[in-house]
Amino acid sequence: MKTLFTTKSTNYKVQGTKAVLITAFCCLPLIGFAQETTKDTTKVNQLEEVTVSAVRAKGKNPVTFTNLSKKEMAPRNLGQDIPILLNYLPSVVTTTDAGNGVGYTYMRVRGADGSRINVTLNGIPFNDSESQGTFFVNLPDFASSLESVQLQRGVGLSTNGAGAFGASLNMQTKSYQEKAYAEIANSGGSFGTRKHTLAFGTGLHNNFELNARLSNIASDGFVDRASSNLFGYFFNVNYVTEKTLIKAIAFGGKEKTYQAWYGIEDPEKLRNDRTFNPAGMYFDENGSMQFYDDETDNYAQNHFQLHWSQKWSDKWVSNAALHYTIGKGYFEQYREDETLADYNLPDFQGNAISDLVRKRWLDNDFFGAVFSLNYKTPKTDVMLGGAANRYLGDHFGEVVWTQYYVPAANRYYNNIGNKDDVNVYAKASQQFGKLNVFADLQYRMVFYEATSFRFDDVNDTFRFFNPKLGLNFDFNDKHSFYGYFGVANKEPRRDDYENGSTKPERLFDYELGWKYQSKKVNISANAFYMNYQNQLVLTGALNDVGSPIFTNSGKSYRVGLEVESVIALSDKWIVNPNVTFSQNKNRDFVFQRDGVLQNLGNTTIAFSPDWVIGNRITYSPVKALQLSLFSKFVSNQYMGNIDSDRSKLDAYFVNDLNVSYEWKINKGVKSIVFSALINNLFNLEYESNGYFYTYDDDWTTPGSVTTIEGAGFYPQAGINFLAGATIKL
Repeated sequence: MKTLFTTKSTNYKVQGTKAVLITAFCCLPLIGFAQETTKDTTKVNQLEEVTVSAVRAKGKNPVTFTNLSKKEMAPRNLGQDIPILLNYLPSVVTTTDAGNGVGYTYMRVRGADGSRINVTLNGIPFNDSESQGTFFVNLPDFASSLESVQLQRGVGLSTNGAGAFGASLNMQTKSYQEKAYAEIANSGGSFGTRKHTLAFGTGLHNNFELNARLSNIASDGFVDRASSNLFGYFFNVNYVTEKTLIKAIAFGGKEKTYQAWYGIEDPEKLRNDRTFNPAGMYFDENGSMQFYDDETDNYAQNHFQLHWSQKWSDKWVSNAALHYTIGKGYFEQYREDETLADYNLPDFQGNAISDLVRKRWLDNDFFGAVFSLNYKTPKTDVMLGGAANRYLGDHFGEVVWTQYYVPAANRYYNNIGNKDDVNVYAKASQQFGKLNVFADLQYRMVFYEATSFRFDDVNDTFRFFNPKLGLNFDFNDKHSFYGYFGVANKEPRRDDYENGSTKPERLFDYELGWKYQSKKVNISANAFYMNYQNQLVLTGALNDVGSPIFTNSGKSYRVGLEVESVIALSDKWIVNPNVTFSQNKNRDFVFQRDGVLQNLGNTTIAFSPDWVIGNRITYSPVKALQLSLFSKFVSNQYMGNIDSDRSKLDAYFVNDLNVSYEWKINKGVKSIVFSALINNLFNLEYESNGYFYTYDDDWTTPGSVTTIEGAGFYPQAGINFLAGATIKL
């Protein structure tokens, strides 16, 4: 489908991927002013890091974090999405609707879902402003354009966008390459999964470099009809000197996925028909079960960023960036026995009820600016920064077919969601001998205006003060200790207004850590206590479009211990285990059961397992060959907050085997990298996600009310395979 995107702030129109080339080349005149002709690689690399330095933790920051490089991700990058590639990091739990890691994928960190994980791309917010969710399906094969990833757990450092209530994930895209290159990558495997990637770079010539990527990913999915067809791209024009780095970046994608967000409620089907997908199901006039062919989600999103990093002296460095994201799409649904009047449609010859097909649209624009100014000496590191962003969203629905007639252009609802987000912060780190003192103060303002047929008009303003303080003590060259206290505040999402949960949340995060580093062993251990006020916890239920429903829980907390290590057993063997043990509780949780409000005491927060354990064992018999066994254990979880056995999601222990071999050629072709991945090596039947709901039934027993419980589950694929080859020119 050819999609036309219209900016709200101007009168011009930009059509599809033409905007990519237009933006990239229009930016070239802007960067011609710099006159430097020499460069120093070390200094330029430092400038490259400036684009993310404002939101990324450094070695002496008293923050709990893990870094992941493109080299570490590459062997497993065979078509699965970013959350799946991060699955084996500490405290991370992932899931996927289609069951095989392609299409809609999700991650939780310390029990916090994607709408509570702050995600930035080169320091630019990625979370959707209204839902606050992160939809990586809109950026297919984005991992192929990443330089590095940092996952901060807890509140972490001040960042741009929505507050971090479990973690911050900041991603840095591909840096410039001094030499020209080209790569052709193809992979395929189970469930008709295939990935095709073409990437190239011109190398640095007269201070300019261009690199680009085009990708296509498709899969039938493990679940019935859970197909995905994804197109992604990335273009980057760099201007590089010793003191100046300017990056004009355009990236994005277009996705079409068959809906698979309903899961399975029937226990018998869960046992005997694990691929069953009820999406699009209806019954024809003969009573036969049918499935609508176009029960799909369709969305295109394009991102444009312009970064300017400048080294003014040995002590002063600045970064400024402009960004603009345009997105438009819809999901289509077949609905049985709908009341036509609910859609502002007339009856047909006395028929007020009809099957129909509807489309629900989102057309949005997101734009703004971020900046930072850094003063740094060997003992002092001070940064001032901030951002101002605006989001303009149109929500509307259309009926495109009924069983009696095809309606004329019809919008049965037409709503808006506009949001301004402004923040300023100051961060300072000072070294006193072996002690490093850190302070981070942020002030954030949010202005939200929204209309909906589900809630009264909203015109809210939120003002948040988010301080963070910490100490890092280097006991000797191997041992260091840190302590951290941080406050985060977060505004409600659009769906929260629909559910009546409109209170902002507050989090007090306490972290205490120890790090050990030697030539062969690195260990990080930290204890955390996260104390919440009005935390929006998952109820376990889904709304009518498959989105999770939250409710304010009053007071709640998460307390736990995380341990992560890298141990070199020899030159050929490396193990990388991590373990998280936590208790996650609602305090004095009140719930209406059997028509009566009850105080259930302290209950477990939904989707918060006590144990999350990961491990990677890597064996490299020769330099070119690498074999890795990835293991992940997730203990039992409740999908609701009332500790009901009906809501229990069973523990699972999954293993993946990854093999990578690089064949050096150096005759026209530099090398060919062969990779293979066996997912779920031992063919475990498990469910990594689900939903839980309750409702009061007052007709089963006259004069009484009975609470009925129900649950659904998302089965994941058994043993499955992916293999590919990357030709490097």
